[in-house]
Amino acid sequence: MSNLVRTYPLKCFVFCIGALFLAVLIGRPSHAADISPFVGDYIGSANVVDNDGTETPRDMSVSIQERKNGFNVSWTTTTYKADGRIKNQKFSIDFKESDRADVFSAAMKLNVFGHEVPLDPMQGEPFVWGRIDGGTLTVFSLFIDETGGYELQQYDRTLAEGGLNLSFSRFRNGVKSRSVETFLKKQ
Repeated sequence: MSNLVRTYPLKCFVFCIGALFLAVLIGRPSHAADISPFVGDYIGSANVVDNDGTETPRDMSVSIQERKNGFNVSWTTTTYKADGRIKNQKFSIDFKESDRADVFSAAMKLNVFGHEVPLDPMQGEPFVWGRIDGGTLTVFSLFIDETGGYELQQYDRTLAEGGLNLSFSRFRNGVKSRSVETFLKKQ
């Protein structure tokens, strides 16, 4: 037994407990960013621009709500087609804290143990995640097609006076195919 342990058992014990406590603190994931500034209901409209330059009018709404260990983003789009048709789409995704600070995993289905998990992009389902970077909440959706090609959608919702600035982009195999930028007013 070393002289340090024999002579200073209490100091050695305190040092070891302190080192263990520090190791536990360092090993813990950082706290996730605060969703509360984004919480609310927002509406707006814009023209979606395709890569060929054509524009399609669209109404949009988004609701961001805080949940235990995360948040929910629900959004609706109403597209007005040139031939008079109207297309409505609704989406709702729960996001949970991950082991990375400010990065959230989507909880879109239950596994065999009853835990919420992301969908499987290799099965044609979207892989979705989110992050908060300063005043911007970003939601990403990755789709992998049958040939291994991909589509990535990115929704940036940035805090602005009276609402959110929305910037949406869709990339297919690295090429931007659609985008929209607009202001969503807080209700």
